[in-house]
Amino acid sequence: MMDLKNITAQVNLLITEVAQYIQAESKKLETLEIEKKGLNNFVTKVDKRAEIKIVEGLKKILPRAGFLTEEGTIVQDKRLKWIVDPLDGTTNFLQAIPFYSVSIALMDGEELVVGVVYEVVRQECFSAYKNGGAFLNGKKISVASKENLQDAFLATGFPYEFFDKLPQYMKTLAYFMANSRGIRRLGSAALDLVYVACGRFDGFWEYNLNAWDVAAGALIVKEAGGEVTDFKGGNDFVFGKSILASNAKVHKELLSGVEGFVLE
Repeated sequence: MMDLKNITAQVNLLITEVAQYIQAESKKLETLEIEKKGLNNFVTKVDKRAEIKIVEGLKKILPRAGFLTEEGTIVQDKRLKWIVDPLDGTTNFLQAIPFYSVSIALMDGEELVVGVVYEVVRQECFSAYKNGGAFLNGKKISVASKENLQDAFLATGFPYEFFDKLPQYMKTLAYFMANSRGIRRLGSAALDLVYVACGRFDGFWEYNLNAWDVAAGALIVKEAGGEVTDFKGGNDFVFGKSILASNAKVHKELLSGVEGFVLE
């Protein structure tokens, strides 16, 4: 049996080192080489080098595990695998907006068992492991206690491609604007999720995300007492391209706001 607590502690150390590298590189933005992966989707040498550092470190922590990584440093489809986003919020990073993160999750089959997200600029390390609770810099955290959507403070992500779904998205946005305390779009899904976990947000929804965007944050929300589903209320939120996370108490109301959203 894996010692998830010890594995999480080791990942915390590794992700802190990688975050320090990213923050040092943020002072050299004018010299960075930027590549375009797709419409409004960018990658830099910092993303790639950070991923290499993470992969090398994780291999030492758990040699038998496979990998699913955003920048494709290595892809090994094994039952036990790390899911890695070396820099979530690359556009924020490039624009010197201080809201970007590193995200590492461990998945055993279809189950998330370890999740760590590091907010680089504020040096905040959010972590969780299965049945072990959720933590921020070593202190236990929990979701907020808001009981209705009208009082809830929400986060989302604006679509930057696949604009054929824009009318559906605008419908959900209008619903939540009219039925919540407010909405923010900050630019890092991993951080949106851990902000739900520690009570800064009461809920978060977005579509067309990848596994590396949500895996770690989703586990942290769950271990903090929250609820995470896909838009249909099911469990296909890691690979299913839609995610809805909340403090659990407002989840049913959030689901009503995305009802009928068709992803296919």
